[in-house]
Amino acid sequence: MTDYEISKTKKLLPITEVAKKLRLKEENILPYGKYMAKIDNINVNSTKGKLILVTSTNPTPYGEGKTTLAIGLTDALNKNGYNSCVVLREPSLGPVFGNKGGATGGGMSQVAPMNNINLHFTGDFHAITSANNLISAMIDNHIFQGNKLGIKNVYFTRCMDINDRSLRNISTNLRNDHFTITAASEIMAIFTLAQDINDLKEKLNNILIGKSFDNKDIFLKDIGGVGAVLALLKDALKPNLVQTLENNPAIIHGGPFANIAHGCNSIIATKLGLALSDYVITEAGFGSDMGALKFLDIKCKLNNLYPDLIVLNATIRSLKHHGEGDINKGIGNLEYHIKNMQKFTDNLLVILNKFADDTDEEIKLIKKLCKSLNTEMLISNMYKNGSKNTKKIAETIVKYSNRENKKRYNIYEDDDDIITKVEKYCKNMFGAKEIIYNDNIKEELKNLNSKYKNFRICISKTPSSITDNPKVLGYPKDFTMTVTGYKINNGSGFITILMGNVLTMPGLVQNANYYNIDVINDEIIGIF
Repeated sequence: MTDYEISKTKKLLPITEVAKKLRLKEENILPYGKYMAKIDNINVNSTKGKLILVTSTNPTPYGEGKTTLAIGLTDALNKNGYNSCVVLREPSLGPVFGNKGGATGGGMSQVAPMNNINLHFTGDFHAITSANNLISAMIDNHIFQGNKLGIKNVYFTRCMDINDRSLRNISTNLRNDHFTITAASEIMAIFTLAQDINDLKEKLNNILIGKSFDNKDIFLKDIGGVGAVLALLKDALKPNLVQTLENNPAIIHGGPFANIAHGCNSIIATKLGLALSDYVITEAGFGSDMGALKFLDIKCKLNNLYPDLIVLNATIRSLKHHGEGDINKGIGNLEYHIKNMQKFTDNLLVILNKFADDTDEEIKLIKKLCKSLNTEMLISNMYKNGSKNTKKIAETIVKYSNRENKKRYNIYEDDDDIITKVEKYCKNMFGAKEIIYNDNIKEELKNLNSKYKNFRICISKTPSSITDNPKVLGYPKDFTMTVTGYKINNGSGFITILMGNVLTMPGLVQNANYYNIDVINDEIIGIF
């Protein structure tokens, strides 16, 4: 059966019943139909729960099942008597209609209602897109109405939540412009890092929109109208409550890409989960070299959070891909991710998503590597079986997440200059031998130190490789990385460093998933 067919066999609870599992009251729930709701008026200052981050090896065309594992771990914990919820990002329409499909888990470990979550959901992405483009319209209107601020260069770009390569570079009657996909927009980054609506307003005001003719920075607060932008985002800022196929609570909110932005769900949703449950399972986009590093360095660092346990997800078929068919060669990719995560945590657990064609010899090879690196490995069959026979996994998760774990934020020092931060990031985290800077980028980054030295660094590169070249697989050594550009995200407090050929507005692939999607007898099919 397809994931959708499996989800149809499961009976969902009314969302008000799911809310009771988090001890939410009726006044805290704003229903969107029978099975979805916004959560409102909750104090998230008390974060009592344990935070468990699920990350993975570098992604491959086969999929690693990171979201599936996160959902499955939540079901496993609840099945075995522990109070847990999963906190995830919202799917983007770009991958849904592109080459990836939906992002609600798979098999017996899914969140539901699947089609609603993958498409319009509760309208958060639409609100973020509209808010972003309102700002662009406000900028253009200011220029058209006389340009009192003397805007010369506009940095802020339009966005939409569909892969449309023709919009990467456009020309309007006022100026040249660009589109990014909504998940890569600064509004999305700000939205997911905002503590509350007042913090959101302050971050919006601080968006750097451009430069004046006399070389002064111009911010959104200089244009005015931030109240109108906030009005579009007010309801979207409330986290969304849905459920797993086993009727356990799932909070889904925000959705920045990890290859461009910081790849984590909203800080509001994470803190909400920690306030309402004992064990919160969350995930960060792509491999640990992308999402997990940004989760630690941006989301956790800026919000005084730290994962009590990091779970590293792997599959044998993905490791074979990294070895071009040879698992003995490809297993180095897992080695890299284990060693990198051990720089941050004492509590690391590898979980292998098992497939029917995995051999005992291959599994023994993975166990041998993990043992040599002092890391425990467990096997998950949760895609096929859900929470059945998961007592060992649940108890191991609880054991590890309750162990002492010294916090280590060690990518770079807070007072390092920008170039030093970039060099430490690429050399110490990825293993690069040399960093090359195109054009005059290195000097430009040096000149930013007077204003942006204390900003976090967000590396934007291919997720397919540890390097900035998607064709270099496995565990490469002594490679170079190239800085091709940068973007100052003044509202969200980080500088995006572009490496290699990174597209902020992807295109659709030849055999895109939209060919599979249809409506039959009022049911949407084909979102995998």
